[in-house]
Amino acid sequence: MSAEAGDLATLVDRAQRGDGRAVEAVLAAVRDDVHRLALRMTGCPDDALDATQEILVKVLTRLSTFTGEAAFPTWVHRVTTNHLLDRRHSAVERLEHTFGTFADDLHDGLTPVAPNAGPELDLLAREVKHGCTLALLCCLDREARVAYVLGEVFSVSSTEGAWICETTEAAYRKRLSRARAAVRAFVSEHCGLIAPTLARCHCRKRVPAAVRLGRVDPAVVEHASAGDVEDAVAEMEALYDTAGLLRSVPDAIAPDEVAVRIRSLLDSGRYRLISP
Repeated sequence: MSAEAGDLATLVDRAQRGDGRAVEAVLAAVRDDVHRLALRMTGCPDDALDATQEILVKVLTRLSTFTGEAAFPTWVHRVTTNHLLDRRHSAVERLEHTFGTFADDLHDGLTPVAPNAGPELDLLAREVKHGCTLALLCCLDREARVAYVLGEVFSVSSTEGAWICETTEAAYRKRLSRARAAVRAFVSEHCGLIAPTLARCHCRKRVPAAVRLGRVDPAVVEHASAGDVEDAVAEMEALYDTAGLLRSVPDAIAPDEVAVRIRSLLDSGRYRLISP
């Protein structure tokens, strides 16, 4: 969140009393976390952008129903989670991958890396890694996926996770444990970043197939700076644990389009705070 807890509480109170600038500030404070959760639940940047805008509208129209039964960011996570659990399937979800079919997809078209490939390959490999990481999450069913993202990426407690998911702590812990075990088993067998001496698949080897399938854009190299290349090389050479792999997706900031869209909605006068 972009606002300190005390400042955010003050903003929420002002927003609930009809302060338009406070409403905008509250939405700005939570939009990045909403986008982080939406991206990992949908697995697709375009779907995540749409979902983020839809969720922020819900936060706006339900703001007056927030009564402080949980911290405001936790309440936003519940609104976000409920929306994402009920939302239509994203483009990645429509592929209906299981861990088995996803493994087959990863192993199809692996290409040995040429000795003189050059560091630019790592820019494309990094894009492959990000896409693969998001697709991996979509092998989990939605309830397991949201438990995993909340626990591994957002590091929420079992108490918070259970409240967000509207279940018992025991049920939440069971979902999280099963999801962790499934993801850990998969990456330990198939991911060359996690198990470099055991796994066949490595992001660099996936680049030609990913380019052919339109999953990464070679133009990322054309527009890269020397710093971009250095960062990509360092990232691809770093060791990752399973949770670190999930946290590495660079999605801390929601696209500028979100702020523009929300500003437009507020200016339109179509959305008002709904009294309880």
